[in-house]
Amino acid sequence: MPTIGSATSTATTTAAGSSALGKLTDNFQNFLSLLMTQLKNQDPTSPLDTNQFTSQLVQFTSVEQQIATNRSLGQLIDLTQSGQVLQSSAMVGRTVEVASDQLALQGGAAQIKFAVPVDGPVSVAVHHPNGTKIADGLVQAKAGANTWDWNGLNGAGRQLPDGAYRVAVTSGTGDSTKALPFTVVGTATGVEQKDGGVRLQMGGLTVDFTAVKSVAPVAAK
Repeated sequence: MPTIGSATSTATTTAAGSSALGKLTDNFQNFLSLLMTQLKNQDPTSPLDTNQFTSQLVQFTSVEQQIATNRSLGQLIDLTQSGQVLQSSAMVGRTVEVASDQLALQGGAAQIKFAVPVDGPVSVAVHHPNGTKIADGLVQAKAGANTWDWNGLNGAGRQLPDGAYRVAVTSGTGDSTKALPFTVVGTATGVEQKDGGVRLQMGGLTVDFTAVKSVAPVAAK
């Protein structure tokens, strides 16, 4: 089921901002209380120095402005992030390509893309999150772009549950193997706001939006 937004992460971010603003407001109130106490209890024969009083009023105004600025900035950040979530939600249900060291097994299928400069064998290894190797494949790659599809079966032929699995792609054989960069292809299933940013969900895989490399156009009806 598509997921748009994240109430938990938003609440956490808002709570952190409110806490910081609350501390600043408390300091402001303490400053105001001290200033009023000082004015009430000053010696009539030796009133508060004008320059000192003016300096304190400047500080008073500065703190008040800082509180107002922080409050406005917090509101602006919330609005910006909410807008990003709404805009990004248009990607839900579309095929996306992302940079990740994990592939997304969705509906018993997953795909990765990679490129090689020359023809040659390429090995793909899929690992469980705990590090155990669960599946592998060998591709006789052609120079240029290549793909590898996984049906979600492990080495014993058992279907594994959908989720995120770590993957490694290497070219060559023996001592001349080299890790290859690759991208992961899958269906966007949700968008969430977390840690001050927006993230894309592909089933059990979640990536930052900076990892998105391409989005397939909407299929014509």
